[in-house]
Amino acid sequence: MIKNRKKKSYTSVYALGQYISMSAHKARRVIDQIRGRSYEEALMILELMPYRGCYPIFKLVYSAAANASHNKGFKETNLVISKAEVNQGNTVKKLKPRARGRSYPIKRSTCHITIVLEDISFYQQYEEYLMYLKKPGCSNENRNLTCHDTYSSGGLWDKK
Repeated sequence: MIKNRKKKSYTSVYALGQYISMSAHKARRVIDQIRGRSYEEALMILELMPYRGCYPIFKLVYSAAANASHNKGFKETNLVISKAEVNQGNTVKKLKPRARGRSYPIKRSTCHITIVLEDISFYQQYEEYLMYLKKPGCSNENRNLTCHDTYSSGGLWDKK
């Protein structure tokens, strides 16, 4: 049997909340609003939304950011929610006593929420490096990201 291994991503950090006492449908309603947004914007949205499911999701986003800053040393201003998913958890079944010795079943649904934050500063540095390589007069051999332009560096064209 071949096992699929997850690739290690050096720019992403996650937080996982399991058995949160809320239906997956209600949690998805909140998660869809913050997916793809920056960390700070997501916190503002979660604070101002009137749903009960916002508080556990707020705690998860905050926890994922704390993991990112403590474990990987990322800055919170560069974090973006790259992946947010909600899966259905176990259903807690209870019996409520009713009149004349009867009982009434109660089903409390739970969900598992995963929040993945990604550091976008890595991608910005990569784009800057690609733009550097496209400049005229810059070769691929120079990897120290300093480009010497012949027009302003005292080269051939500056002499009068």
